[in-house]
Amino acid sequence: MSAVITKAMVLAGGLGTRMLHLTEDRPKPLVEVGGKTLIDHVIDALEAAGVSDVVVNAHYKGDQLIAHLNKRPSPTIQISDERAKLLDTGGGVKNALGHFDDGPFFTYNSDFIWTEEGTPALTRLAEAWDGAKMDALMLLSPMERTTGFDGAGDFFMDEAGHLSRRGAAASAPYAWMGVQILTKAAYADTPDEPFSNNLIWDQMIPNGRLHGLVHKGVGCHVGSPDGVTAATEVLANT
Repeated sequence: MSAVITKAMVLAGGLGTRMLHLTEDRPKPLVEVGGKTLIDHVIDALEAAGVSDVVVNAHYKGDQLIAHLNKRPSPTIQISDERAKLLDTGGGVKNALGHFDDGPFFTYNSDFIWTEEGTPALTRLAEAWDGAKMDALMLLSPMERTTGFDGAGDFFMDEAGHLSRRGAAASAPYAWMGVQILTKAAYADTPDEPFSNNLIWDQMIPNGRLHGLVHKGVGCHVGSPDGVTAATEVLANT
């Protein structure tokens, strides 16, 4: 197990179409919640957890995002440039694998933030990582403590932490919070064209290699104007 993971990729290349007017003049990661941009919420949390090297992919209005990131004094940030072609979540990570060694690293979607209860979530996730029995470890938010999530839950989890899809069930108890730990090996035998991370998860689930950890605070998906409002209220009340 690893108590500190020092590398991460932030997925920040999405088009942000569900943000409507909020992304007309900026990329979604530069939308503000509680007076701070989403990308800074994300990178601040990673840095507080001991991450020193971050890769960020850039596509929509990527020049703005890169200029913003260049103003940060820390951590070390490298850009995976997708301005010419968006590679989707799995393809985006695969394209950036040259920045990582064979050890575990975080991937973190830039549209999920949360409140903390006790030990910070990313620290708990790193402490729970066990590459001997996991190919990926996800941070999960109980649906009753999740805002801005458009859906009926993503996953079921058994007592050993193994995850399974909601599938045909009317609902599932947990939403994925956009954060996971995995290694480069997860992207072996994946396409060279754009693909979703769903592809690798669906390979892990039958083998019991996709695991979850339940978050203790409130998870806020910030994918729409309503999500921004809800997350702002949650942060203001903590």
